[in-house]
Amino acid sequence: MSGKKSGEQTEPPNPAASSAQPVHWDQTNMRTEFSNVINVLSAREEFSLLFGMNSTWSLAEGKGFEVKLSNRMVLTPYAAKRLSILLRERLAEYEAKYGVLDLGT
Repeated sequence: MSGKKSGEQTEPPNPAASSAQPVHWDQTNMRTEFSNVINVLSAREEFSLLFGMNSTWSLAEGKGFEVKLSNRMVLTPYAAKRLSILLRERLAEYEAKYGVLDLGT
């Protein structure tokens, strides 16, 4: 006996298996916002992506950065992993076309 309940999945669905089906992107409620700051928090069952805007004019005042958070996107670990893969692929394409992005680190 396997010990799992009826209908319980042991593995996440395979997105490649459903890739033959067309995806229809509904943009009716989509918003577009600009962000120049992002932070990521994680817990066992979710990743939170925090987006915001740094509008600090001068660090000379010694007040540090002022970041106004605007959005939080919460992802499952599987969705976060897929996002990581997609971003890596798109950044590689971007750098191949426009040059390497130097973050100075």
